[in-house]
Parts: sequence; C-alpha cells; structure tokens
Amino acid sequence: MGDRFELFKPLVRASFGGRLRLIGSVGAQPFVEAAESDPEALPQALAASRGLLLLQGMEAMADDPELLVRLSRIFGAEVENYRQNLTPLNMVHETVPDIFIVSNVPPVSRQPPRRPDPPLTEDGALPTQFPHRKGWHTDQSYRRPPPDISLFLAVTPIRKDQGQTLFADGAAAYDALPPDLKARVEGLEGIHAQMSAGRSYAAVLAEEKPRDLLPHQQPQRQPVVRVHPVTRRRALYLCEGGQMDWVEGPFAGMQPGPHGDGAALLFELMSHLTRPEFVYVHEWTRGDLVVWDNRCLVHAATWFDAETEARVMWRTTVSGNPGTIYAGEKKSWVAA
Repeated sequence: MGDRFELFKPLVRASFGGRLRLIGSVGAQPFVEAAESDPEALPQALAASRGLLLLQGMEAMADDPELLVRLSRIFGAEVENYRQNLTPLNMVHETVPDIFIVSNVPPVSRQPPRRPDPPLTEDGALPTQFPHRKGWHTDQSYRRPPPDISLFLAVTPIRKDQGQTLFADGAAAYDALPPDLKARVEGLEGIHAQMSAGRSYAAVLAEEKPRDLLPHQQPQRQPVVRVHPVTRRRALYLCEGGQMDWVEGPFAGMQPGPHGDGAALLFELMSHLTRPEFVYVHEWTRGDLVVWDNRCLVHAATWFDAETEARVMWRTTVSGNPGTIYAGEKKSWVAA
C-alpha cells in the first residue's frame, strides 16, 4: 500500500473491512491525488480488508463530484455511465452521468425499505440476519458480467440510528459452511433477475404475471460459489427474494418457485451468510465513502423515517475484472 496511506483493520465491531487514511493530510482532493500517484494502493487495501473499505472526510466530493469519479477509476477499467443503461434520468446526476443518486427527496423520491417486523431483535438489536432482515443482494447480479466494485458517498446522511448499510462477508461465510453444504453448492448456479421483471419472490407469491422481457433483459445465471479474481478466495454469491428469478429458479436444476427445494436451500444459505459474525453495520456520517467488492460481499439497506429525514447518497459502479468465467462475454444488458 505504499508509504502514503495507513490502513486500520478490521472495522469497529466487525471481523473484516478496513479504514484507510492519507498520512499527513486530510480532505478529498489530496486523498484522490495521492491515490492517483500510487494507483495500486487502494485496490491492495480493498483486497487486504476483504472487500470493504471506509474512507472518511470526503465531503468535498459533494461540491466537486469529479473527485468521486476520479477515485472510482482507480478500482477498475470502466466506471458506469448511467445515462447509457436505461436508468431513469431523475436518478442520475445532472452533470456527472457516472453518479447514481439514492435519495428520498425530489427529483429521485426513492423510498427506503420497509421496517422489519418486529423492528428489533429479542435482545433489542438492529436485525441483520435473514429472514428477519430482508433486502440482501449484490449490485446488478442480473447482469453478465456483473460489476466489480461499488462506491457509496454520504452527501446528506441522516441520524445514526437509522438508514444504516449492512455488509456480509461471503468468503468467511463460505469457509464456515458445513462440508455437506459446501458439496451441495459446488458447481451450482443461481438465476438472477431484475425486480422489475415480475419474477421476484413477492411477485410469484402474489401470482403476478411476469412481464415479457427483451433479449437484453433476460435473467442471468451466476455461480453460487465465486472465485475472486484477485484474492482467489471462494465466496458465496447470491441474493434473496428481490433479485433472484423465482419463476425458473432460484437455482438452475432444482425445483423452482417459493415452495421448492431451491427455495429451501436459498433460505438456508442466506440465513448462514448473514449470521452476525459475518456482518458489519455502517452508521453513516457526512463525507463517509464506503467502497465494497460485489464479487465477495452482499449488502442491505435499512429503514429510515422518510417523512422526517432527507437523505442523499451518491453511488458509482466500477467494472473490468469479473474473473475468467466471464472472459470474452459481451454485456448481457446492452441491447443489440
């Protein structure tokens, strides 16, 4: 990681992740410039931190969004242009199309997930484990190749006891699988689909008719056990109800639908993957920038009171090194 950065790991109250700081200076501009002068430092820190990196004091990026894009380019060959992938324009930054906006205020007006029922665990803690906690996923897993890295900036966060982001370590969870479960998932493929396709767990339970999909909108198969192209560690790679295909899946070659043996296996795996010892809960502060590796982590958003809280977050998505199993593939989500 060179001699300009200092890495503290793991993150507080977690078994993985790291906080990276620039030695002798503070602020987004000097941090980005130092990272550009040593382009291996941040990717190495991300790998050393098992896929989760916290950078603090980046609030100047809100006034200079190109700093976020410049930093994103350090993690991969391609930073996604959201104006070119059919994203609604109200969710795309007005002047920097590489930035996707997650916010409950206009013009985005994206509402937070539902509050868990009950809202706390029996011991009064924030629910993290599936199925009490819903919404666990890895970004855009319904694409082949799927993206590598996401960067998420707290432009306007809210109170710390709401709106957290949860992360689960898929590699540690895989290592801890019982031998019989490891054998069951070896070579297994999950079938991933966009929530808007009408193939989600909730849609199928409600007996909704799946919508007709164009060739570039079709569900995609992904390995349940994914080998990380940098660290070579094996990790569980799957999502739960909203981003799996519950018409033909969730797993190829198993009984499909919410009541089949595929569903039973997915629920078992997701409950294991999101056990507390594999999870980090991030409480947001203005200027926090969290970098996560979609190839080995899953994450979930939490509820906040959207009637009293106004939240603005920026995300960039980086691709370029999905692994050899995707070598030479055209982007499945680009219309011919």
